[in-house]
Amino acid sequence: MLKIAFKNEIHQKQPIAILAADIGGTKTNVALYESGDKGLSIVKEQRYVSKDHPSLTDIIHDFSGGKLPDRISAAVAGPVINGQSKLTNLPWLLDSKVMSQEMKIPVCFINDLEATAYGMAGLDAKELATLAEGQAGSKGNIAIIAPGTGLGEAGLFWDGQRYHPFATEGGHSDFGPRMPIDIEIFHYLQQQYGHVSWERVVSGMGIKNIFHFLTDHRKEQIPEWLSQRMQDEDPAAVISQAALHHEDLVCAQTMELFVRYLATEASSLVLKLMATGGLYLAGGIPPKILPLLQGDSWTRHFDNNGRMHDLSDRIPVHVVLNDKMALQGAAYYGAYNM
Repeated sequence: MLKIAFKNEIHQKQPIAILAADIGGTKTNVALYESGDKGLSIVKEQRYVSKDHPSLTDIIHDFSGGKLPDRISAAVAGPVINGQSKLTNLPWLLDSKVMSQEMKIPVCFINDLEATAYGMAGLDAKELATLAEGQAGSKGNIAIIAPGTGLGEAGLFWDGQRYHPFATEGGHSDFGPRMPIDIEIFHYLQQQYGHVSWERVVSGMGIKNIFHFLTDHRKEQIPEWLSQRMQDEDPAAVISQAALHHEDLVCAQTMELFVRYLATEASSLVLKLMATGGLYLAGGIPPKILPLLQGDSWTRHFDNNGRMHDLSDRIPVHVVLNDKMALQGAAYYGAYNM
């Protein structure tokens, strides 16, 4: 459990009800937490299909059943500026000031990766899988990279006593090809999107992009059963599971490239943040593909950064098995930072 810097680190004597939410283009997870002298505890939780609701307010009223909490704290998949955020895949305009006035309770929005960082305050050791032990007792900044529907990146600044979470939009920075096949993928994606970010190859969308590059551009053949399953189910999940179970060579190639790209960008993030305190792989994808990350491919490409090899070699690397860290972090932020 990390020592996160909160504005109010003293547990409240009187219980405070916090409605926490993790808002995404596909789903919105909502939970009611209670904060008191024993810390933070969850009361109830529910998942909503985001597009089925005209606004976040509609979801909150449905979840609350007419009894609003003391505070609302929500994690948003995108930048939050002056309490406002507009989701890419939803026609929702979020404004904490307007919503606070309407609901007559404090409301705040924070970036979902910043929320994930705050959620580290309640992370249990059993919720981690270690990929690299690194140097024992390492202190310093921490890096978080979280591939899911998109690619999130965040950091925690170490002041010598406490960690201070901060958001980034590093997942949208330029993809950096290294090998000839990477250059091919770059040109393939550039023709479709113009700008090619790391998110285009390190996310659920990225898995599909790599797969289609191999099948559409390189004309790799796939069996009919795989094509059918991809029509009926989430394609990224089908591809990754087929690779895990050694069911298809193209899926295996796809995930080999995905793991390499994830390792490469994770290593770059560690260097940029001087993250001697460790790297945490969060988000929805890493726990689901853990065996692929435990192979030598991850280690080879994470440590493949030239003269900085000695630095990356000492970094502890963990996979966060709790895929609801943003929801948990929003609750911690609402309890102790509002």
